[in-house]
Amino acid sequence: MPSRSSAATPAIAVALTAGIDHSLHAYDHDPGAESYGLEAATALGIDAAIVFKTLLTEVDAAAVCALVPVTTTLSLKSLAHAHGAKRAAMMDPAKAQRLTGYVVGGISPLGQRTSSPTYLDTSALSHDRIFVCGGRRGLEICLSPLDLIDLTGAVTAPIATSVATPGG
Repeated sequence: MPSRSSAATPAIAVALTAGIDHSLHAYDHDPGAESYGLEAATALGIDAAIVFKTLLTEVDAAAVCALVPVTTTLSLKSLAHAHGAKRAAMMDPAKAQRLTGYVVGGISPLGQRTSSPTYLDTSALSHDRIFVCGGRRGLEICLSPLDLIDLTGAVTAPIATSVATPGG
């Protein structure tokens, strides 16, 4: 097993150290892509419903990490409720980068510089495997949602809101 220090990203190091079953999927990132998660699904030829985006928020001023499918949006109200708080807001991207040690579009729920309480949308449990960012743009890690929960201490909660499709 490669050493933690030789892993390509801290997220990969966490998976390797834990010895979980995972796979890495790299693709050529397009800097002009409007959605990193939808870009990943398209580039990898996978169902976007199993690709989860990592979002950093502030819930009653505390940092909280939220993971929802890229086909949805995060319900800040539901996240605040799940965390037992009154208010949630998206974190400033520069602050999220400083807190996690990752760049926006490459923020992984694994191996963050400073860990935060993590919430995973309950829809993840309906899949055997999901994809999350591997710690840089153009890299996804595929793993069991149960392993992700174990590695991050995530709580599952219904925090995603469906997004209407064009013409639908």
